[in-house]
Amino acid sequence: MPGPGRGRGRGGGGGRGWGRGLGHGLRRFLDPVLLLKLHFGAAHGYSLLDGLDQFGLHDLDPSVVYRALRDMEEEGWVTSTWEQQETQGPPRRNYRMTDRGHEVLELWVKELESSKSRIERFLEAYYGHMKECKGDHDS
Repeated sequence: MPGPGRGRGRGGGGGRGWGRGLGHGLRRFLDPVLLLKLHFGAAHGYSLLDGLDQFGLHDLDPSVVYRALRDMEEEGWVTSTWEQQETQGPPRRNYRMTDRGHEVLELWVKELESSKSRIERFLEAYYGHMKECKGDHDS
């Protein structure tokens, strides 16, 4: 299922380029994380890489983040401009969330809350079952 407001997407394939060990669910989770980080204010792509590990997105290939940002720009969730001031390195893109991006972030929060509730119910059922049966299972 595509994320909020996204009809096509990066989540279908399991090929290379997504980062080491990044499963389908975590690929989809990158979008709301980037939107949340941009909700705090405009940022360069490289600065958006900082702190992704706090959301469980460890050792992510930077190309994954830049691809996600390009896709979000195509969807109208973010805009980017080239930084005009001189930098010591190559010119940098500055990303900013759009009104549509704010709407999509709200949709993601609702979806994540719903997922959290389903996961909690599943874990309650699992642990309740394991406690009752004490490991007796028919093979």
